[in-house]
Amino acid sequence: MFTNALVMSVTLLAAVGLVATQSWHGRFSMDNGAGVQNHHKEPTPRIGGVAIAMGLASAWGLSTPDVRAVLGPMLLAGIPAFLFGLLEDLTKQVGVLPRLLATMASGVLAWYLTGTAMQNTGLPPLDWLLGFTPIAVLFTAFAVGGVANALNIIDGFNGLAAGAIVIMLGALGLIAAGVGDSTLASVCFLLACCTFGFFIVNWPLGPIFLGDGGAYLLGFCLAWLAVLLPMRNPQINAWASLLVCAYPVLEVVFSVQRRRRRVGHQPGEPDKCHLHHFIHRRVICKLFPHMRRRLQNGMTSPLGWLCAALPAAWGVVFAENTVLLAIGFGLAIFTYVTVYARLTQFRWCFSARTLHVGAAESYGTAQRPS
Repeated sequence: MFTNALVMSVTLLAAVGLVATQSWHGRFSMDNGAGVQNHHKEPTPRIGGVAIAMGLASAWGLSTPDVRAVLGPMLLAGIPAFLFGLLEDLTKQVGVLPRLLATMASGVLAWYLTGTAMQNTGLPPLDWLLGFTPIAVLFTAFAVGGVANALNIIDGFNGLAAGAIVIMLGALGLIAAGVGDSTLASVCFLLACCTFGFFIVNWPLGPIFLGDGGAYLLGFCLAWLAVLLPMRNPQINAWASLLVCAYPVLEVVFSVQRRRRRVGHQPGEPDKCHLHHFIHRRVICKLFPHMRRRLQNGMTSPLGWLCAALPAAWGVVFAENTVLLAIGFGLAIFTYVTVYARLTQFRWCFSARTLHVGAAESYGTAQRPS
């Protein structure tokens, strides 16, 4: 517990230090609010990933040898994901594809350093294919890159991504502890405390942002721990990890499908049609119309945390029951799409039209049904 508190303090102090010294690095690190997804007007440092990296480095230095054995290779493997994300934070010129490839490269590097790749999915035909090492490595790299990018997608409001990561890391830690893997549980809780140190500074007013560097680094670590959990503990399969990470995974899958339906736009092109954007516009802004803009921003996040917490809690409770885990993931899909339909079509339904309405809303062309 003392080590966890110390790691949290290091991240917190580093984040405070970055906020206090923004006049020194601001011309490189500031987010000016010009992006299509931004909900802030004040220039804000977007290099919170530096504080996260400092916290994780301290976690490695303060840990016991068994924890270092898991944490060390993971942090080394996460360097490409972090550096490409940080480069985007500083230059705003790194494309989506190079960042995706960097996170996938981190997945391949993690396999190279540990010899571990995903092979326990609970689906016999897929597990047979994953028995071939090249396929297992590619599958692992794709899964790790996908989750890391999914975390970056939900990083839209103050505290949303950081809070969701704390929840998901905590859930993975509880599952690991429940099956007796105390080392993996300790790593999960260390990372959760590190993230929480940043969260304290970031939420609710957002004086510093996680940035792509922080989102990709934490997203990679979350994804790799989700891989390690079933591989180190055969009684747990990948359905548990998938359910814990269901919120960002569903967000990215749904976003790709939605963007594919928009004529003249690419799946990787950003928009303001994510679930958290509609929660902000349809729920928070209507419940608190006179609240300060920055507080409205922060108050959106608790509902997003609920989206992460519900499937993660199901995953913890039914961690060793594959059938109930699959049912839980199906319920997570159903809940996501029906809530999205409610916020875009103003009724509890879902159809192909939901995707079109969501896209139209981004450009102000959607009309509320009479």
